[in-house]
Amino acid sequence: MGYTIAEKILLKHAFPAGKKTLKPGEFIQAKVDVALANDITAPLAIAEFKKSGTGKVFDKNKIVLVPDHFAPAKDLKSANQCRILADFAREQGIKNYFEVGCMGIEHALLPEKGIVLPGDLVVGADSHTCTYGALGAYATGMGSTDLARAYIDGKCWLKVPASVKFVYKGKLNKWVSGKDLILFTIGQIGVDGALYKVMEFSGPAIRALSMDGRFSMCNMAIEAGARAGLIEPDEKTRKYVAGFKRKPKFYSSDKDAHYEKVYEWDVSNLEPQVACPHLPSNVKPAGSLKSVKIDQAVIGSCTNGRISDLRVAASLLKGRKVAKGVKLIVFPATQKIYLEAVKEGLAEIFVKAGGIFSTPTCGPCLGGHMGILADGETAIATTNRNFLGRMGSPKSFVYLSNPAVAAASALTGKITHPDKIK
Repeated sequence: MGYTIAEKILLKHAFPAGKKTLKPGEFIQAKVDVALANDITAPLAIAEFKKSGTGKVFDKNKIVLVPDHFAPAKDLKSANQCRILADFAREQGIKNYFEVGCMGIEHALLPEKGIVLPGDLVVGADSHTCTYGALGAYATGMGSTDLARAYIDGKCWLKVPASVKFVYKGKLNKWVSGKDLILFTIGQIGVDGALYKVMEFSGPAIRALSMDGRFSMCNMAIEAGARAGLIEPDEKTRKYVAGFKRKPKFYSSDKDAHYEKVYEWDVSNLEPQVACPHLPSNVKPAGSLKSVKIDQAVIGSCTNGRISDLRVAASLLKGRKVAKGVKLIVFPATQKIYLEAVKEGLAEIFVKAGGIFSTPTCGPCLGGHMGILADGETAIATTNRNFLGRMGSPKSFVYLSNPAVAAASALTGKITHPDKIK
């Protein structure tokens, strides 16, 4: 029996080296290539690491610290959290510490910097670490105390997950993206439909997706309960990682690999999807929600804050004004993307349309800052979660969409299919 991409990567990283076989359900120790944390989760990991008395981290080049959730610091508590990261990075000589001014939203920043590559085993104290599966890496979230162990010796315990294969056939329509494919998928299988599984995305529609679209898909694998989301590397992947310092390792699933289940869908007629409150699985076509009024539109995040996302939104907003009473917040995922948006004139389009163009931050996505919802307010957002109270008040409502739907909705003041913007 052959192996899936995920199984091959885990087998390669298993400790001690030389392990010949593994199977789903087996517990293994594995050596990690990247250990990631942010301003919410790193302080806990740092505290546990210091309790161990180890002294020095296992490898100062493999630890990544990104203050992005409440940064720029919104209050004294968040400032102190960020300070813990800065002090630890200085004490340990950690290379990959990204201060405000050079930071970005972690899951967009690491691929951009070439820190994560195909074939890597990445662990992060953040559930959306699964984003990096778009590169063909095995990337998974874990708790801060587990991460502290990785700081000590560069290893972690993992339970080998079973894999589920998703095959998407057909050609996507205009305005339909990777975000719509993953929302559709979660709507079909539910928020626990891939519980502790690997979601392997494949088929013609996946191969046609840009890398940005693939990042969006893998980012939300966790919303179906998955441990990881993976896409087999191809020429687009190779082009994306070309020139990075470390050498990537490309894995593909064997033809006789075992999958717990295989789903196949023809997505040729799929229209933009929207996840309604209060679950990512409560998915409906955008065109069926035209009576839903909004107070706020948020475009950005680790799911949809890349340059192609901003270009799509700007193409609809150019020369137009957001509806009266609607707050439009646009936040690019990294400083590089911010500068690209400025140079291309996208930032000007957003501001002239009546929106704000923010520095990179996770802020509004988790109800942290820069766009918290009040009682009774409704938002459409390109973020990844719409749980009760996720973006502020537990009496607020969050709808998830792609950037085109969010931009179109900002213009009309209600959830709108982009085709309706003439």
